Amino acid sequence: MDEVFKKPYLCRIQGKIMEYSKKEKRLRMPEYGRIVQNMVDHAKQLPDRDERNAAIQTIIDVMGNINPTLRDNRDYKHKLWDHLHLIADFQLDIDSPFDVPSMDHFLGKPDRVPYPVSRIKFRHYGKIVEQLIEKAVLITDEEKKFEYTRQIANHMKISYLTWNKDNVTDEIILTALKELSRERLCLPSGTVLAEIKDLPPKSVVNKKRFPQKQNHTFKKRY
Repeated sequence: MDEVFKKPYLCRIQGKIMEYSKKEKRLRMPEYGRIVQNMVDHAKQLPDRDERNAAIQTIIDVMGNINPTLRDNRDYKHKLWDHLHLIADFQLDIDSPFDVPSMDHFLGKPDRVPYPVSRIKFRHYGKIVEQLIEKAVLITDEEKKFEYTRQIANHMKISYLTWNKDNVTDEIILTALKELSRERLCLPSGTVLAEIKDLPPKSVVNKKRFPQKQNHTFKKRY
């Protein structure tokens, strides 16, 4: 058995793999494997149209089992048929339930997702605090407005302690609230905000924001 694991033997195996890779046709979609590619190539050669349709339907079922994550999409059947036509190099003469896509459908870049660009005065409080302040300003009931404002200040305190290493006094939060609201929301000096407990350690927060790459080491077998 020791002879099997010697390097000359491994080199011969690697040479066979290289030879196999050069002879075989390049896969259009490697995630489905060579078996699906061969099935599609065989279905293309079937002379009878009804027989081709039956064969392709079976292949579609196999592809769905190989790639079950597509089922999370609402139009996963459509995607499977698009992948089928790509594997067949768009040369399938069958009754497809969907329009046959073109290569441009796969090569085209997706539409750019618009991202809201707006200036945030204090990034550690976030944009949502500014939006909450604008809502609070519109409240006419003074008692309700005061309670709403105090809750915003408590939220600001949590945000500050989450993203900053230093402790924060209630006065700092009250001053920031006054500045953010352009003096439209003010709590009396000396207002005691909620005591914040059980916040995650800063190291945990930083790991969530900037996850480190795992370092995997593998021992050589030979």
